[in-house]
Amino acid sequence: MNLAKVSSARQITVPMDIYKFLGLRPGDKLLFTEKKNGEVSIRNASTTAIFNAQKSFRGIAEKNGLENDESIMQMVREVRYGEGEK
Repeated sequence: MNLAKVSSARQITVPMDIYKFLGLRPGDKLLFTEKKNGEVSIRNASTTAIFNAQKSFRGIAEKNGLENDESIMQMVREVRYGEGEK
């Protein structure tokens, strides 16, 4: 269990093991989420955003026939240059 004290300016210092566990770096933002049972979870906002984006895009590549790096590059060329490869 870790303990942090709130300063008069409402600031806290994140304990080092939690800092490392969350993969934090100077300037990162923390995401506080209130749960129905009264608990609050704290997460690295950047990591959470990446996970949410990955979840949103899950399955899109397969639906569009993108199976490997070459098929992705082919799609990029088609978008850049039109229907055929240039």
